[in-house]
Amino acid sequence: MAAQNNAPLPDGLEISGYRIVKKIASGGFSIVYLAYDEDGNAVAIKEYLPSSLALREAGELAPTISPENLPIFRIGLKCFFEEGRALARISHPNVVSVINFFRANDTVYMVMAYESGRSLQDHILRRRDKGEKPLVSERFIRKMFSQVMNGLREVHTNKLLHLDLKPANIYLRVDGTPILLDFGAARQTLKADLPKLYPMYTPGFAPSELYSKSGNLGPWTDIYSIGASMFACMVGAPPQPADQRKLNDKMDGHLQKLEGIYSSELIQVIRWSLMIDPLERPQSVFALQKALQEPVPEKATNGKFSVTLDRLKGLFGGHGPSN
Repeated sequence: MAAQNNAPLPDGLEISGYRIVKKIASGGFSIVYLAYDEDGNAVAIKEYLPSSLALREAGELAPTISPENLPIFRIGLKCFFEEGRALARISHPNVVSVINFFRANDTVYMVMAYESGRSLQDHILRRRDKGEKPLVSERFIRKMFSQVMNGLREVHTNKLLHLDLKPANIYLRVDGTPILLDFGAARQTLKADLPKLYPMYTPGFAPSELYSKSGNLGPWTDIYSIGASMFACMVGAPPQPADQRKLNDKMDGHLQKLEGIYSSELIQVIRWSLMIDPLERPQSVFALQKALQEPVPEKATNGKFSVTLDRLKGLFGGHGPSN
C-alpha cells in the first residue's frame, strides 16, 4: 500500500467544532487524527487524502490537486462520503462507530468514536518478538474471529463489503474485543477508474478477484481475507499472495506445518477460506462462522483432509455465490 507523503493537519487546529490533538495513523489514502469535540470527548477523525492524487505541503490546509487528477479525486471523495454515511447507519459493537462526517479544506472528514487499545497486527508482532509459542492461541483465534464475523455479518447485511480485511484493520479494545476499521470501498471504486492507483489490495490478504478490475466481488472476498488473517495469527506473516499461488501454490505445505500446533479442524476451516476459486470458499460469513464454532474433533490425518473439507462444505454450504 502506498505511503502517505502529505503533511498532516497541525496539532491544535480547530476544524468544524473539533480540535486536532495529533496524527495517530496514515496510509496512502487517508490520515487519521486524535481530536476532541466541543464537550471534551475524544474522537478519531479520518481525512480523505489520496497521496497519488493530492499534494499538501507543511503549513497548508487544503491540498493541491492537478486538473487531470481532479475528476478521480472527486469520485473517491464522493465514495468516501457515502461510505461514511453507510457506516453511520450501522450500530454494532464490532464495527467502528461513525458519529459524524463533514466537508472542509476541499476534502471530506469522517468522525469516529475513539477506542483505546491496539491493532491485531501489533498484538501479533509483540508476541512474535517475545518468541511466544504458539504465536496466538487457538482459543483466542476462535473467540476473537467469531466476534469479527459478527461485525462483518452486519456489514454485509447493510450491502457493504470491507475489501481490506487484515490484522492492521482489526483493532483490539483494552478488554480484547475486536472492531473492524478502515473499509476499502472508496479505494475499490478508485481502482476501477484509474489504473495508476494500483495496488488497491494488500498482498497476502487479498483474494485473486481483487487483482482484477472485473473481479466478481462478494462476501466470499472478505471471507478469503478472514482466513488470511487467521493464518497470520498462527505464523506472524501473511499467506502467499494470490497471484503467486496461481503459478505455484505453496499454501498446502505451509498449512501442513501447523498440524500439531493447532487443531486439524481449524486448519481446514482456513484452507476452505483460502481457496483460490471464489466458488470453492464459504459463500457467507454465517457458513464460515458456523464451521469455526464446531467443536474441535480428534486430530485428523492429512489424508482425511479432503473428506473433512467436503463435510464442512456439505454442512455449511460451499458452492454458488449468494447475494
